Amino acid sequence: MAATALSETGNDRIRPGGNMTPFELISGEIESLYEEAKNWADGSDIENDEQLAAVDTLDKALLKAGQEADNLREEEKEPLKKQVDAIQARYHPLIGDTKAGKGKVPMARTSLEPIRTRYKTKKAAEAAAAAAKARAEFEEQQRIAREAMKASSGNLEAREQAEQQQTAAKAAEKIMKKAEKAATTGLGLRPVWEVQVNDPRALAAHYWKTRSADVDAFFLGLAKSDVHGGARTIPGCTVTEQKRAI
Repeated sequence: MAATALSETGNDRIRPGGNMTPFELISGEIESLYEEAKNWADGSDIENDEQLAAVDTLDKALLKAGQEADNLREEEKEPLKKQVDAIQARYHPLIGDTKAGKGKVPMARTSLEPIRTRYKTKKAAEAAAAAAKARAEFEEQQRIAREAMKASSGNLEAREQAEQQQTAAKAAEKIMKKAEKAATTGLGLRPVWEVQVNDPRALAAHYWKTRSADVDAFFLGLAKSDVHGGARTIPGCTVTEQKRAI
């Protein structure tokens, strides 16, 4: 950069860019390089070695500016990272729940879960038994009422008794519905479904039919990982070498 009247004074505060933050400086540089890249990446191809050299120089400048921006970011984050780490370390013995260990709250809650579950399961079983008993009573009252209604044909007194029996059956039905509702709600239990693979081939065949795109993506990821690790021959795949600019 050519010297200016301001920069010749030696005062960094009035030097061009001297009153800008490091972020503002690198941001301005990257914006300038980005605009230059837009001029080159306009859909036309490189025509000669001079243009290639200019693009290579621009690419290196972008790489360097990007690295400087990344370094500045890390410098700005470092004090905050130390503060966050200190806060995490202070609270971890209380509420931490990671592979490295658990704090007192998650450990205590985990220890309480089995005894709570056992009691709630017992209550659920009792409620289910009560509901089954109420249903059996209702079905019996309903059976008696039907038989009494059939036998009351032409007999007024028997018809009155049959009507009373139907009223008893309806009362038993209300008790049954209440018991069945109590057996299915407010138990404090939730279903947890677990999966165990017993036949990997059958499982693979199932998802090959129902989610083939996901299966293809999964196996492609495995293949790419092996190729990056040095493999050059993989059954079912074609591995080709391509040249890219560096």
